[in-house]
Amino acid sequence: MAKITTHVLDTSRGKPAAGVVVALERQQGTSFVLVNRSATDDDGRNRSLTDADGVPAGTYRLTFALQEYFASLGQEAFFPEAQLTFIVRDAAEHLHVPLLLSPFGYTTYRGS
Repeated sequence: MAKITTHVLDTSRGKPAAGVVVALERQQGTSFVLVNRSATDDDGRNRSLTDADGVPAGTYRLTFALQEYFASLGQEAFFPEAQLTFIVRDAAEHLHVPLLLSPFGYTTYRGS
C-alpha cells in the first residue's frame, strides 16, 4: 500500500510551516471521504497521513488549511486553503507531495 507524506515550507519566512492542518481524502464515486487529518510538525513535515498499512491505488486530495496557519502568524492569506488532487497508480510506492507557500501564492511538485 502507498504511503503519502508532505512537507510545507513558508517561502515568505524562509522556514518550515509548523502547525499547518492537512486533510487527506480518497475519492469514492463523485465525492471524497476523509482518510486522516493531522498537522505538520516543527520541521513542516507530515508523515502521519497514512497508517503503517498505507492506502490503495486511487484518486486522493490533500487540503492544506492556509488561512488558519497565516492567522496564527498575524497575517492575512489570499488563499484560505490549497487543495491538491493526485492519482496513486502504484500502491507499492511512497508519494511525497511538498507545498511551498506564501500569503499570496503556493506551488507544489511530486517529491521523492
